Amino acid sequence: MTPSLRAAVIQEWRGLPEKKARPDQWETTGLLLPKLMQKLGLKERLRESEVIDAWSSIVGEFIAAHSTPVALREGVLYVRVLQPSLHYELECVAKTQVLRKLKQRFGGKTIRDVRFRVG
Repeated sequence: MTPSLRAAVIQEWRGLPEKKARPDQWETTGLLLPKLMQKLGLKERLRESEVIDAWSSIVGEFIAAHSTPVALREGVLYVRVLQPSLHYELECVAKTQVLRKLKQRFGGKTIRDVRFRVG
């Protein structure tokens, strides 16, 4: 007689309640990974790296060569610009166009604003 069968027979003979089987609590990787990334704060960092990688295709080669996206915090993309003249051009002339392209590609919840800084 196996130990588990023996325990079941004794449990039944004593009139003790049966152990309730716990339901399976497994989840697929596709469902578990986004929750884990959200918990660890990595989802925003992943989105930030996607925006940084796409910067040159959004603004073009010349602007990408003279500017670098630094961070994406709470929907605001911070971009470091090398020259004051390019900063003026981006801030006053091309900001709405760049912001429109970013929102179109990543959505309005991900990017709400772009801030340029010389440095």
